[in-house]
Amino acid sequence: MSLERINVTRSSMPSYEEYCEEIKDLWESRWLSNAGIKHKTFEAQLQEYLGVPYLTLFANGHVGLEVAIDAFKLEGEVITTPYTHCSTTHSIVRNGLTPVFCDVNDKDYTIDAAQIEKYITDKTCAIVATHVYGGVCDVKAIDEIAKKYNLKVIYDAAHAFGVTVDGKGVAAYGDASMFSCHATKVFHTIEGGITAFKDKDILDKTNKLINFGFIGPEEVAYVSTNARMNEYEAAMGICNLRHIDSEIARRKAAYDRYVQRLSGVPGIKLIAPQEGVKHNYSYFPVFFDGYKYDRDQVQALLAEGNIFARKYFYPLTSELACYKEQYGASVANTPVAKKAAECVLTLPMYADLTVEDVDRICDIILK
Repeated sequence: MSLERINVTRSSMPSYEEYCEEIKDLWESRWLSNAGIKHKTFEAQLQEYLGVPYLTLFANGHVGLEVAIDAFKLEGEVITTPYTHCSTTHSIVRNGLTPVFCDVNDKDYTIDAAQIEKYITDKTCAIVATHVYGGVCDVKAIDEIAKKYNLKVIYDAAHAFGVTVDGKGVAAYGDASMFSCHATKVFHTIEGGITAFKDKDILDKTNKLINFGFIGPEEVAYVSTNARMNEYEAAMGICNLRHIDSEIARRKAAYDRYVQRLSGVPGIKLIAPQEGVKHNYSYFPVFFDGYKYDRDQVQALLAEGNIFARKYFYPLTSELACYKEQYGASVANTPVAKKAAECVLTLPMYADLTVEDVDRICDIILK
């Protein structure tokens, strides 16, 4: 008998009854989009949970980041990293900006703050950095650099919902932070995104940009897009927010078991906990460097056991077909990111993953 398939992730959901109860009144109102009651309720709950003054809901995380960058009306170069999802780089390029790729550090694989200044020129307008695997960038160092050079800081916080730094929500740092609410994330709205802002003027601008640029019933002031979250997605978010703390706690049980089984194994590197950071256990990345099997061999062995892990992030965005010709040469400047991309494997991680599942995975890797 074949063993049950274990995917790299599995969506958490409220009970069928809870979700049906939440959406029941939509049949009465027939208000399904354009900032209805679910949308407004969800926004208010998120502001409290995330500890932010302003935020906007989006149809997905990518458009949340792309529109946020647009709202700042930036021009020139943006310092970022290639060790991220292609969405990050696309959001920069689709706004007519030039990505300048800085390396990541070899501890948590976020942007190496110590290298940022060497890439700053008179064309630099912003830093777009990614919080990786639920770990957090050196937000304090980045803040100091941004103030010194008068740069905007926008975080791709797709992995960081519910994460805090020294007791403050991660979105308290930078000028804007985008959280993905895709179905595979720690917290989801089926599909969706959240972008938090510090500046109310930017919030107001963003709320016009998500609705084709309308500023009145018959007046369109901006060339923009349709990026609105619908009421059914907001209702799913309301339900899932009720359970987010237990979701993270269940993930932690699986995370701790992985650490117990895989720590101290020669050739296997794990990311150490960050001081002062409350994690959300969104991913479990393992770096196979000098192990008896390389990353691809481990992935294949797991697949033979009906277990599906993911090379995440691989390849670097600077090596993607759509960017390689223009930015491929920058790979020489990002050796840590390059090495990480070649040996990383994110193992299955989700709330329903049991300790027995983790043992099954680790047994294959170790034996």
